[in-house]
Amino acid sequence: MTTAFVIAFAFSFIGSVPPGTINLTVLQLGLERKFSIAMRFGAAAALVEYPYGWIAVKFAALILSSPAIVTNFQLITGIVMVTLGAFNLWSASKPSNLSVRFNNSGFRRGLLLGILNPMAIPYWIAMTTYCKSQGWIDLDTNSELHGYLVGVVLGALTLLSILVYLAGKIAPLFRHQGILKRIPGVVLLALGVYAFIRLFSGQ
Repeated sequence: MTTAFVIAFAFSFIGSVPPGTINLTVLQLGLERKFSIAMRFGAAAALVEYPYGWIAVKFAALILSSPAIVTNFQLITGIVMVTLGAFNLWSASKPSNLSVRFNNSGFRRGLLLGILNPMAIPYWIAMTTYCKSQGWIDLDTNSELHGYLVGVVLGALTLLSILVYLAGKIAPLFRHQGILKRIPGVVLLALGVYAFIRLFSGQ
């Protein structure tokens, strides 16, 4: 169980580093000094990794046997990133009651964006398959499986907590610049467009 936990923790921590909807949102909340909201958001988003990791372990063979499923994951990711990026830019320039409530929500917002992050499933399929092929993990028992999934959650939560801390340290340098609130939206739009380009170019 300890080995499975450590490996899952490490891969979850590393996998949470590349820019995406979750870590960019946490970073933005930290830069806005909304630390309590950021931590609740991060905790909720990390918890969603548990069922996604379970799905990846249990249904890896089925998902890998159908390329259409993986393609749909990529399509959904592109749509979500473009939508959230556009919403972020719109709410930054013309805040409404809806956008203010959404941006100030913590746990529920984290759950929603965590669920709308289906690329976690193919990531954990790839990582789990690789680790099994190397003989690093054996998830045949419930204790090993759940230890692995707890590592998945805590690895993501640790990285997100570090982002909140670092954002808080540099927030005073940026808090008076209106462009700050638009940066995550621009990055999400760019990532969404990139996902579409890769999807339709067949890469």
